Amino acid sequence: MKLTSPIQDFLEELYTQCKPETGGQVATYIPELAKADPNWFGLCIATASGAVYEVGDTRQEFTIQSISKPFVYGLALEDNGRDTTLDRVGVEPTGDAFNSISLDPGTGRPRNPMINAGAIATAGLIAGKSPAARFRRILETFSLYAGRELALDETVYRSESETGHRNRAIGHMLRNFDKLTSDPGPTTDLYFKQCSISVNCRDLGIMAATLANRGVNPLTGKQALRGEYVESVLSVMGTCGMYDYAGEWLYNVGIPAKSGVAGGVMAVLPGQIGIGVFSPRLDAHGNSVRGIRICEELSRKLELHLFNRAATGKSTIRLQFSGADFNSCHVRGAAEGQELRALAKAIQVYQLQGHLTFVTTEPVLRDVLEQAPGLRYFILDLKRVFSLNESAGHLLNSLVEKLAANRRTVIFTHCQHLPLLRRMMKKKLGARFEQIFATFPDNDLALEWCEEQLLENTRHAHAAHYKSKPTDYELLQALSESELKIIQPLLQPRKFKAGQKIIRAGDEAREMFFLARGMVSVYLRDEETHRLATFSPGMAFGEMAFLDGAPRSANILADTEVECDLLAMDDFTALGKQHPAIKIKILEKLCLNLTGKLRKANRELSLFQ
Repeated sequence: MKLTSPIQDFLEELYTQCKPETGGQVATYIPELAKADPNWFGLCIATASGAVYEVGDTRQEFTIQSISKPFVYGLALEDNGRDTTLDRVGVEPTGDAFNSISLDPGTGRPRNPMINAGAIATAGLIAGKSPAARFRRILETFSLYAGRELALDETVYRSESETGHRNRAIGHMLRNFDKLTSDPGPTTDLYFKQCSISVNCRDLGIMAATLANRGVNPLTGKQALRGEYVESVLSVMGTCGMYDYAGEWLYNVGIPAKSGVAGGVMAVLPGQIGIGVFSPRLDAHGNSVRGIRICEELSRKLELHLFNRAATGKSTIRLQFSGADFNSCHVRGAAEGQELRALAKAIQVYQLQGHLTFVTTEPVLRDVLEQAPGLRYFILDLKRVFSLNESAGHLLNSLVEKLAANRRTVIFTHCQHLPLLRRMMKKKLGARFEQIFATFPDNDLALEWCEEQLLENTRHAHAAHYKSKPTDYELLQALSESELKIIQPLLQPRKFKAGQKIIRAGDEAREMFFLARGMVSVYLRDEETHRLATFSPGMAFGEMAFLDGAPRSANILADTEVECDLLAMDDFTALGKQHPAIKIKILEKLCLNLTGKLRKANRELSLFQ
């Protein structure tokens, strides 16, 4: 069984929603681009941690066109540094068309590297002994971004070269102002080639994610751009990447982006995700109509706007462990405990932290869905979560529904301070809310509930109704039949009502209790909301005083109607004088039990280190 991610489901819904959009026209000023099928449409999201989600025509090849500009600009920064690069190309937005033949009147520089004049000047800064060597460096760099070997589309390159007279004019203008220092022909030709590199929509998503991941490809781990220059690339993308639509784009979408006239749009949310969209129909600005629509919807529905970010800082998953690694405080008998150790591997606990948004919740969903085939219960501890926005709420709701449909349960703990989660779940789940939205105030109660579900077919799952005999008591199991006959007359039966306090903290310890029927819980001296342990039939409690004689250190309450056998301290002392072997066996068993509890506590504490 493999479950699709709610994120994949969301992208498919969004894709279906935007597919009927047929506005715009395929670019025709480069003849080869006019041959594109206007119905091609792909969407890819890649995270900075390496997850990739895609839908539609994501493997359809097209040429990168102007989306090449930020990557070449980054290479120029690496080759020349900021000062030299800024001397040749500015970083100011312009209201001129992307192919405008104009320079800044004060400096003679192209205004920014995202318009053609700036991109040609940038291409002139790429180091290499020959034009072929310079293009080879560009192609290798693009391939590092994409995580696969890319190639030149010769047909589109020839078409661009044959019709690129305006760009050649820009090249000569740059040479006239010494922004190109040699014959502009090879540099303009290099620009034609960089625009004619063939990519697909998945490539765009991964290339964007590489920028989001500070220049390191999240799938391959290879560095495509030195981290200190990523901010410069994203800055000009944010202010200039969408031409004279850049201001409106930043206002509405709020994600640094770059478009290309072949129909690609690439957007980068720093530190988090990259988005690639491909749809050839363009608007009057030269941007993909569907690409704009998709990015607007993603930004709005997933709350991705750059200026509406909650601090992330750390991984959302602070800690995770299975129910076999960390049990509830319900202490169980040897047989039940052994059975539970095998079954409890089906429980997984996630301690989450920080702010839950679309991007920070995605790794949680991915991990849960990867493990879902082999698990039954997922406990999401939200104690250290500061906030949760609607996009995270939508994802968690989808996770709950998807797992419930596959007979798996998501349980939320410590979520009282996040009322939005409950409101959204109630609204979306409707009549199923009470059935599948599971919450507990803490992990202990959630773990116990899961354990009980796993043990429901065993007799000990109904401990409140099961009655142990003296031969079942753990501390007496080492005794022979004749030794049991000696101690049984010393056991005094007692009954307690549900809720009754059996032991009170601070009282003098005069007896040890053997639990015959029902369940009891141990609580701190001044707090009866945080339990330390729950005991089932067959176990002893109040036994610590038999070792040190100190006053009671905790309160013990009856969870149900309880029947106990009491062994008085005076009788135990007398037993030691008359039958020392019996006392030694009981004390040895008691020490072994305490040692087991200490080892378990040490093992569980190590999970938090």
